[in-house]
Amino acid sequence: MRKTLGEHAAKHTAGHVERCAWAGYAVVAPVFATVSDVGPHRVWGWVAGAGYAVAAFLTPGSGPRRAARAVAVLGAAVVPLVCLVAAGLGQLEVAVVERSGRLLLTTGNPYVPAPTAVADFNPYLPGMALFGMLPGDPRWWLGGAFVAALAGAGLHRAPLLACPLVALPLAVGGTDLPVAGLMCLGVSLAGRGRPGRAGLALGAAAALKWTAWPALPVALALIAVRRGRRPALRCVAVGVSTATAAVLPFALAAPSAFHRNVVAFPLGLTATASPAASPLPGRLLASHVPGGAVIALVLLSVGALLLALSLALRPPGTVRAAGARLALGLGLATALMPATRFGYLVCPLVLGALAYQPAGRGTADIPPVPSVPSEKAAIA
Repeated sequence: MRKTLGEHAAKHTAGHVERCAWAGYAVVAPVFATVSDVGPHRVWGWVAGAGYAVAAFLTPGSGPRRAARAVAVLGAAVVPLVCLVAAGLGQLEVAVVERSGRLLLTTGNPYVPAPTAVADFNPYLPGMALFGMLPGDPRWWLGGAFVAALAGAGLHRAPLLACPLVALPLAVGGTDLPVAGLMCLGVSLAGRGRPGRAGLALGAAAALKWTAWPALPVALALIAVRRGRRPALRCVAVGVSTATAAVLPFALAAPSAFHRNVVAFPLGLTATASPAASPLPGRLLASHVPGGAVIALVLLSVGALLLALSLALRPPGTVRAAGARLALGLGLATALMPATRFGYLVCPLVLGALAYQPAGRGTADIPPVPSVPSEKAAIA
């Protein structure tokens, strides 16, 4: 009886928290639409706000909340996506990915040789151009890859998909989504004792954006703790080989264009300023402090060094611990990059969800390989 009452109270509390979340999003989304000067953002804000409001109304105090969650996903992600694609509206990233795909098909290189305007730059690694080569709007493929990767990692949960930091880029065009999904999948596979598959997933993510590269040492540390050195090295070898095969030919074919687009522009080192201008510490340093860009890069390097030291001194032993460590590292990187925006926080958010995911198919670690006792110990 006590257990039943406790479970009912827990469900009632969870329902109340979820209703408050949808209600809060229902306020935040229209406010975002009001203050944003980007057309697709305004469309998303008003449509998503209505979806969140209906979801808050439908959320029960206890019991199944599937209907409310489905409405939240439809209203915050699916309906705005369909409307924006039909109207031909999207963030600049959509046009950049489409152009990179066309350039790859026609010239063999996804980068403009001498970019000048913001729209000329392509700050993504060559793998991202594949989404621009596929038929239709790239958002279908970007979002599809993200959802498929989350499903493989056991994170296909409606509350995560309906969260504004996820739903907004799903609708308007977010290139960080497949990167975040593949990182989650790679870490999950690493914890499940699949070093080769984990390396493929992480290598694919690393072929899309630089932000995925920190996932490789985290997976290395996780597998080394649970399975040993050889499987860990296998994972990293597969991941680095996959990413290198996708990136190196283009870096060697046009090194100047590659450096301008993929290195200098994201770091704020070009004459053309990146539109990524959220008031995070790295951006504020670069904008308002003499030599602030260099200071931000130094702090970014220090953060990377501290993450590396933490992996060496206290490596993660579970999928949740690895997800939390990677989320922390990417969160610090997002805060300290000279050119950054709030949307980049989707990667630490999704990896944080992996860290706090209840035990299940995606986060359940296989038991570590027991160490083989020495001959002397066996005799003793």
